[in-house]
Amino acid sequence: PENATAGAANAGAARPDPSAQQILTPRVGKVLRRALFWALAGVFALVVAVIALGNAGSTALGEPLASDNASPAGGMALAEVLRQQGVTVVAASTLDEAADAIDSPADTTLLIYDTGLYLGDDRLREAVALADTVVFVDPSFTALDEIAPAVAQAGFVDGVLEADCDVRAVDRAETVSGGGSGFRVIDESVDATACLGSGDDVYSLVQLERGDTTLTLLGTTDALSNGFIANDGNAAFALTLLGAHGTLVWYLPSFGDVPGDGTATIGDLSPTWVLPVVWLLAITALIAAFWQGRRFGPLVIENLPVTVRSSETMLGRARLYEKSNSRLRALDSLRIGTVQRLSILCGLPRVATVDEVVAAVSARTGAQIADVRALLVEREPTSDRELVALSDALLTLEADVARRVRT
Repeated sequence: PENATAGAANAGAARPDPSAQQILTPRVGKVLRRALFWALAGVFALVVAVIALGNAGSTALGEPLASDNASPAGGMALAEVLRQQGVTVVAASTLDEAADAIDSPADTTLLIYDTGLYLGDDRLREAVALADTVVFVDPSFTALDEIAPAVAQAGFVDGVLEADCDVRAVDRAETVSGGGSGFRVIDESVDATACLGSGDDVYSLVQLERGDTTLTLLGTTDALSNGFIANDGNAAFALTLLGAHGTLVWYLPSFGDVPGDGTATIGDLSPTWVLPVVWLLAITALIAAFWQGRRFGPLVIENLPVTVRSSETMLGRARLYEKSNSRLRALDSLRIGTVQRLSILCGLPRVATVDEVVAAVSARTGAQIADVRALLVEREPTSDRELVALSDALLTLEADVARRVRT
């Protein structure tokens, strides 16, 4: 509005009164109320992060059932007890490491737990052939199809399982925690012993005899974990099953078991659509940079100092206030100029406070002090229409004071 912008220009040309500036500046409480939402949002995000980290706990550290993982899902407790009983526990992360750790297949138990499905068909066959006693924990569908086609997966099993076969580890345990997978023997012609049944021909342990090799398919992972090893008969079951020989190779396959020619590059590991999308984003960024950085005509060179017309400053400041909806700041600028000019009209010194100016204006115009103070200090515009009305009221008040002083 023209009246508002004209007042802003006049206010910018005059030096603001320190006392008036102190009163017209927004209070700390108002600033805090404006920032309250972001403060609450930050606190909420912090609480969510703390809860997420607390729920994750130590399970986020280490691999499940790893011999060096002390979290509830790890297997460090079982590995340490086996070492105390004289069993040599060797951790292996690749098939080559597992093969190097086995000196005597007859006196070695090989534990395999392939959570990442790193082993292909060929490496699965190589792995189960490394030792005479192999315990394959929670094998996948493809693993069963390759190494034990007579056994199929049968879903999730939970609860406490009773000993129901003559396998020594199961017989000594009497009860075992059944959390994990279940199996079903689909070919009765094979030499298989099914144990730890949970009903409907579902078992958590299936032992296959293949000449000199004993392959044990174990579905219950809870029985070997740190969090459940002390429950039921899990300790006796795990120690008997894995401590039958002098050496235990604890083999958890890793990315090193994935076959490949050399080290895979980022391009090899990325989906096929990534490269076109990257090029599209790059071209879009260049177009946006050119679009936003364009110039409106050639550069104009002006000698310094440059004289800027007051109307340009007035209009520029008014546009900034309008764009940011800073109605109160625009009105405060108008008020500062008005208070200074009223002080001069009333013959007050330059150090006069706003209250002294209000009293002098009230005495000369006959208006109520509360009304003058509300106009010069307290009222806050909530719309452009109110801002224009207050600007007009300031001009009217200044004109009235000037007329009465001249009279």
